[in-house]
Amino acid sequence: MSSYVIRRLLALIPTLFFASVIVFVTVRLIPGDIIDLMLSERDISSVQLSRDQLLQALGLDKPLWQQYTHWVSGIIFHADLGKSLWQGIPVREQLAARMPVSFELGLMAMIIGLTIALPVGIYSAIRQDTATDYITRSISILMLSVPAFWVGTIVTVFPSIWWGWSPAVEYVNFTDDPLLNMKQLLLPAVVLGMALSAVTMRMTRTMMLEVLRQDYIRTAWAKGLNERLVVMRHALRNALIPVVTLIGLQAPLLIGGAVIIEQIFVLPGMGLLLLDAVRQRDYPIITGLFLIIGVCVVLINLLVDLSYGLLDPRVRQR
Repeated sequence: MSSYVIRRLLALIPTLFFASVIVFVTVRLIPGDIIDLMLSERDISSVQLSRDQLLQALGLDKPLWQQYTHWVSGIIFHADLGKSLWQGIPVREQLAARMPVSFELGLMAMIIGLTIALPVGIYSAIRQDTATDYITRSISILMLSVPAFWVGTIVTVFPSIWWGWSPAVEYVNFTDDPLLNMKQLLLPAVVLGMALSAVTMRMTRTMMLEVLRQDYIRTAWAKGLNERLVVMRHALRNALIPVVTLIGLQAPLLIGGAVIIEQIFVLPGMGLLLLDAVRQRDYPIITGLFLIIGVCVVLINLLVDLSYGLLDPRVRQR
C-alpha cells in the first residue's frame, strides 16, 4: 500500500504541471484585455499611464513563456502566487481569507447531502417497489431536475415577500461567532446539498440492489443472519465503492463550483472572488484559484483511491 501511495504522489507532479500550463494559457485567451479595462478607468492613479507603461508595470510585456516561468518559480521556491493586478494585494492573502468560507460551505453541503442520501438510498433498496421507494425516487428526480441557483433564488426572495425575512447579508466569521456563522451557512449548504443527495441516493440504491442480488448475500440470509447485519456488514461495504467515486467527483464542485450560490447569498468565498477576477481579467487571481482547485481535485481523487482499500480488502493486494 505504501508503494502505491508513493506512485500516486509522484504521478501528481506531471498532472499539476499540465494543469498549470492549461490554466495559465487559457485565462489569457478570455475575450477582453485588462489593459483596456484599466485605461477605461480614470481613477486608477493620479498619473495616467500609457498602454506600454501599463504593460511594463504589470509584467505583461514579456513573452508568455517567460511569464509562466516566473509564475511557476515563484510558487515552487517562495509559495508565491503573485499579486492582484488591480489591488496589488498578494493572491495568497486573498485566497487565505476566502478559502475557509468555500471549504466550510462545501463541507456542510457534503455532510447534509450524505446524511440524507445514504440512509434513504439504503432503505429504498431493501424496500424495493414499496410506497416509500416510489416517493423517495420521485423526490430525487425532482431535486435533480431543479437547478440549485433557482432554489437559492426562491428561498431568498419569497420569504422576504411573505414573512419579511431574508438571509443575513453581512458575513460573520467562524472565529467571531461559530453558532451564527453556521446558522448563516446552513441555508446555502442545504441548497447545495440537495442535488448531491439526489444523485448519491440514486447511486446508493442502484448499487445496493445489485449487491443484494449476489450469491453471498443469499447465503448470508440462508444462515439466518438478521437484516441489519446482512445490510451493513455484507452489502453496504461492497456497494459503497462506486458511491465513494461519485462523491469524489462531486466534492471539487462544492469547493470551487458554488459561484452562483455565493453570489446569491453574498458569501465572500472563492466563487465570488473568481467571478470578480474574471470580470476584471485579474490573471494572477484566476490562475491561483484554479491551481488551488486543481490541487484539491487531485488530492480528493487520491483519497478516493485509498478509500477503496478500506472498503474492499482485495484492492490492498494489487
